[in-house]
Amino acid sequence: MDVSLQNIDKVSALLTVKIEKADYQEQVDKSLKTLRQKAQLPGFRKGMVPMSLVKKMYGKSAVAEEVNKLLSEKVYGYIKENNLNILGEPLPNEDKQPVVDFDTMENFEFLFDIALAPEFQAELTAEDQIDYYTIDVTDEMVDNQIRSYTQRTGRYEQVDNYQDKDMLKGLLAELDENGSTKEGGIQVEGAVMMPAYMSDEEQKAIFTTAKVNDVLTFNPNKAFGGNEAEIASLLKIGKEAVADMQSDFSFQVEEITRFIDGELNQELFDQVFGEGAVSSEEEFRAKVKENIAGQFVADSNYKFLLDVRKALIEKAGKLEFPDAILKRIMLLNNPEKGEEFVNENYDKSLEELTWHLIKEQLVKENEIKVEQEDVIQMAREATKAQFAQYGMMTVPDELLDNYAQEMLKKKESIDGLVNRVVDAKLSAALKEKVKLNQKMVSVEEFNQLFA
Repeated sequence: MDVSLQNIDKVSALLTVKIEKADYQEQVDKSLKTLRQKAQLPGFRKGMVPMSLVKKMYGKSAVAEEVNKLLSEKVYGYIKENNLNILGEPLPNEDKQPVVDFDTMENFEFLFDIALAPEFQAELTAEDQIDYYTIDVTDEMVDNQIRSYTQRTGRYEQVDNYQDKDMLKGLLAELDENGSTKEGGIQVEGAVMMPAYMSDEEQKAIFTTAKVNDVLTFNPNKAFGGNEAEIASLLKIGKEAVADMQSDFSFQVEEITRFIDGELNQELFDQVFGEGAVSSEEEFRAKVKENIAGQFVADSNYKFLLDVRKALIEKAGKLEFPDAILKRIMLLNNPEKGEEFVNENYDKSLEELTWHLIKEQLVKENEIKVEQEDVIQMAREATKAQFAQYGMMTVPDELLDNYAQEMLKKKESIDGLVNRVVDAKLSAALKEKVKLNQKMVSVEEFNQLFA
């Protein structure tokens, strides 16, 4: 057997593999012997079929299977042993590949086109300045977060006088042109409304001083700006009837329900951060602010890596790629989309490939390694972040572990977690190497950076 590599240029090569009968015959004979032991043909006892007949029936497929197995082993073995940094998979050469006939041939030659990664050096030093954006956690953010906590422990109460965002319940009755209850008109008992969500300010103002037992007159069509879904839901009619429903309605207020936020007390502090973690409103606010800032760190690191990417791609310049081979690979991966898709998206794919190669180099140079414990910890942190969205800041370790283990049962989840670990470690390593141009920005300014 002979394996050789011929460089066509700096980024492409031709890999030739020559396989002779002596390379595969022993394995073929073993395979045929195994088949003979299992073969069952009329007129022969099991395992007693003549070898000549077995060879006639299975010889071609046995040779093809062993040659292909040997070919794959030698191709990837050569790539690994010679540390070839290839892009994609080796492709059968379309021009020079000899015809292969397993019926008549004993010696075979296979030719593969190999796409080689371009050589380049991408590094960051203390002379490089990269912006690092820290999102300012405002008092308003803290207030909003605390409000979300108190709302989760809030309650509904029946009250006598209406305030903004209260819920009203009562009897709706359609009126005629004289302002009297329309005979045969629409009436809805137990109708529920929240005037705060009316789009017309004049109609909304009708309910400003509402009290229990008041009878108020308003126009649903005007109040909700002709919104079919809202009006149909309120009046219990079909959407197709909304456009014709221009009548005024009376509304007799039977109940006013108000949502009362929960109290900002020790019980809430313990629910959010665990028993005894904080003991005053001041400490609670500080802890809330710290948590919000912590949640923004991942966003800041993500933007930092985007800026690193931009800087290093500019440093690397335009890299040379084996375009013809890469386009073939791209077409093979997207056969249903065709050549037009490849041509339209090729340049964008090269940009992604360039960053992939740069990132690989950075990971190697900075000795970034991902251990099983790193992936498990990232799964736990992802789970903790999901619970935090619902105000659950203290989650038992056992529950975190259970959710994390469920995530690790799915390959796509594992791949995503591994990438997050790599990004986190790479970001930390690079922040130590470059000069960080620290910038404090509002969340709105930060979001604009991606616009």
